[in-house]
Amino acid sequence: MFVNCKETPTQELYKILIGSIIPRPIAWVSTRGINGINNLAPFSFFNCFGVDPPMVGFAPGFKSIIKQGDELIREPKDTMQNVVDTGEFVVNIVSKNLSEQMNQSCADYAKDVSEFDKVGLTPASSSAIKAPRVLEAYINLECKLIQLIQHGNNNLVLGEIICMHIDDQVIDNRGHIKSEVLQAVGRMAGNWYTTTTDGNFELKRPRL
Repeated sequence: MFVNCKETPTQELYKILIGSIIPRPIAWVSTRGINGINNLAPFSFFNCFGVDPPMVGFAPGFKSIIKQGDELIREPKDTMQNVVDTGEFVVNIVSKNLSEQMNQSCADYAKDVSEFDKVGLTPASSSAIKAPRVLEAYINLECKLIQLIQHGNNNLVLGEIICMHIDDQVIDNRGHIKSEVLQAVGRMAGNWYTTTTDGNFELKRPRL
């Protein structure tokens, strides 16, 4: 099968991509709006993009795209609007024990409603920024916005990790994360998820 992306409907491309690029790590992003409301939402178009300085990126879509004449009116999701307004966000790593709350937090709540309250999570104070972190998450990455890239109907948020909170039970004395304890969740296609400990195998890097 050959797919010409320029001639393929967006929804078809979406199905192919989310079924091909798997598993995808999940950025559970917490922000605080200028109205003081804490927001929390998951994004699986996410990854780490460097360590010097440490950078992460995630891609929030638009809440709605409406055509008015020759113009497209794009309404940003609350997460993206908060990042634009404040220049900061926290990436909370989703463990399997928090997967249900993560899933519930993606519901389309009103702007004046906090997902923290709706799903029963604790907004803890961050150390370097005003956006809260998820207290129940094993790992929190406090980030400041580097750049927001818009291309077509896509957005890419790039942030620098300023500091991290890591629960002692998921890191060993050599500074290695215990993946078997963290039980990080990855996104598959459809309604399916996986964890980072499902069917793991080791491949040692070749030496020449």
